[in-house]
Amino acid sequence: MDFSPSAEQRQIREMVAEFVDEEVKPRAAEIDETDEVPWDLIDEMGDLGLMGMPFPEEYDGAGLDYHSYALALEEIARGSGGLGTVVAAHTSLASNVVYHYGDDDQVAEYLPAMNRGEDLGAFALSEPQAGSDVPAMQTTAEKDGDEYVVNGGKLWISNGSVANTVTLFAKTGDEEISTFVVRPEEDDGFIVEGTEDKLGDKGCPTAELRFDDMHIPVDRRLGDEGDGFRHALETLNGGRITIAARSIGIARAALEDSLAYAQDREQFDQPISEFQAIQHKLADMDTKVESARMLMHKAADKKIRGEDYIKDAAQAKLYASEISREVANEAIQIHGGYGYTKDFDVERYYRDAKLNEIYEGTSEILRNTIARRMMQ
Repeated sequence: MDFSPSAEQRQIREMVAEFVDEEVKPRAAEIDETDEVPWDLIDEMGDLGLMGMPFPEEYDGAGLDYHSYALALEEIARGSGGLGTVVAAHTSLASNVVYHYGDDDQVAEYLPAMNRGEDLGAFALSEPQAGSDVPAMQTTAEKDGDEYVVNGGKLWISNGSVANTVTLFAKTGDEEISTFVVRPEEDDGFIVEGTEDKLGDKGCPTAELRFDDMHIPVDRRLGDEGDGFRHALETLNGGRITIAARSIGIARAALEDSLAYAQDREQFDQPISEFQAIQHKLADMDTKVESARMLMHKAADKKIRGEDYIKDAAQAKLYASEISREVANEAIQIHGGYGYTKDFDVERYYRDAKLNEIYEGTSEILRNTIARRMMQ
């Protein structure tokens, strides 16, 4: 099992790293402070092919494998955790649903603009009473002739207030969940109730949505009625690999800043990097990052091979999300009092890292998933 990047994968990583260093990192603090969507950066990523990385070129995607996609997303999150979420929610969730479960006409109609970055996607699954408990959702889609009438609401929807294409999950029967494409600018009854004022993940709006007798045509249903629950779970399994990538990117940023600071900061007439206590922290941080990366690429490799990767993706996301918080915490400790101020980026990394343990499967839910797969 060799996860050494190919020449093409290294080239992709270097290209994205250069973009992040030159365009994203200088803007990251501003994005965090204003909490505004950096549309110019999204446009640039669209031009670079970073908004449709794992999809075929025939749909204006970049045609990258999942290793390359994860490497690129790691670099984006290294620059800005919020921008990493914008890309992951758009690509791993919304676009993936369209690509894998739409018919040929639906894919051709919606996916190319998403891959070019012209349309931004959102994945509308969670509700106030249905987060981890997906079947408890209350949003309904009742068939009325050649349309569905949707009523209900969604919560915690990344990109939800600014998306052009929303993949929506709603009940079409007592026990049935179905998947639909919603076009907010076209569909009357699509209402943005507001966005959350979050601890971190700034620059990616997290919206509360309401649907008030929203009419959508039957040809916007993806797959058959009742397929939605399977669509959601399968999509989240793949998405967990890229949340691992986001986690690793944030942890890398914290580690790199800490190493540079430790070599520059002097106490007792020597750089603090000369103290064994600091060296041990840095060693543990680096080991955690490398271990998380291996788990991520193991899951990506199984996905590419068409093997069962559910447990691997859960493990990658679980471990990477927890070590991202741990590494960011140690980064603050190494920076001392400075780390607790906004003069240094490590406090932002800590706030951004925490989200990784919550969305696309909490750590508790992932441990349940891993345990169940072990017992099969």
